Amino acid sequence: MKVILLGNAGAGKTTLARRLLARQPAALLSLDEVAFAGGVERRPIEESIAAARQFIERNGSWIIEGCYADIIEALLADCDELIFLNPGVDACIAHCRARPWEPQKFSSRQAQDAHLEMLVEWVRTYADRTDEYGRRAHQSLYDSFTGNKRTFDDPGQYQAT
Repeated sequence: MKVILLGNAGAGKTTLARRLLARQPAALLSLDEVAFAGGVERRPIEESIAAARQFIERNGSWIIEGCYADIIEALLADCDELIFLNPGVDACIAHCRARPWEPQKFSSRQAQDAHLEMLVEWVRTYADRTDEYGRRAHQSLYDSFTGNKRTFDDPGQYQAT
């Protein structure tokens, strides 16, 4: 298994990754881990891609999930399947609000909650953004990928996956 999960924050990428991993063990990489060098500033794209490639080289079976079209584009040739999760902004916001504490990202639940409204506002702009995090970039990547691919517009679709 060599799968890339692409979508907005709150789209269900981590949830789907867990479901896939329950059926078939594999290594998991959240691109958040390679996109940032501590704090909120992005690492240089070349460093992020190099770190993701190291992950791929170390693991024969893997799932990579994220919203970073600029990193994912460089990895597409390595994957067996691309899955685009696009349940709509309202579903993504609801998922963000219901998200349990993520200790790998935040030192406490309170720290995570302090960032919630900023995240919700960012998620809300998904359709309008022209950067690597926006729907246009995600759809373009999906459309250009010639390998095995699926898109899910309803969380119920990938709950059954």
